[in-house]
Amino acid sequence: MPKVELESIEQVNRTGYPSPFNEDVRGRWYRRLGPATGLTDFGVSHVVLKPGAWSSQRHWHDGEDEFLVMLSGEAILVEDDGRILLRPGDIAVWPKGSTNGHHLRNESGQDCSFVVVGGGTNTGGGYSDIDLAFTGEGSYVHKDGTPYESAGRLK
Repeated sequence: MPKVELESIEQVNRTGYPSPFNEDVRGRWYRRLGPATGLTDFGVSHVVLKPGAWSSQRHWHDGEDEFLVMLSGEAILVEDDGRILLRPGDIAVWPKGSTNGHHLRNESGQDCSFVVVGGGTNTGGGYSDIDLAFTGEGSYVHKDGTPYESAGRLK
């Protein structure tokens, strides 16, 4: 299966974030390419951000590397050190264990798209700006470890 027909893979905008943290990602649409193509050693998603949407809350992974390639449009990468404009062809990388919280924001008037690849072991991680963390079991908790009653599973 060398060529993948992107349109044949379901595009969704689900999130497990508890309220109100789910609001910022309402305009994020993604396709999980790994399960649809038989990949098992790493995850890969094709993501479209509508104008005003965020890719996620600003986060980091304890046990997973993350690699992003911008495909179309433009987005603002927000990290601990500030804001960086990403355009098609730009690449951003976060090694596992780095606590440099990051996410993309589409502040333009047009859709943007990117591919993000992650690999490693989901041992958890955190969110820089809010009282939220995620566990290796795929659930959301407060930073003190108490569960969010309204949270779903990691998406």
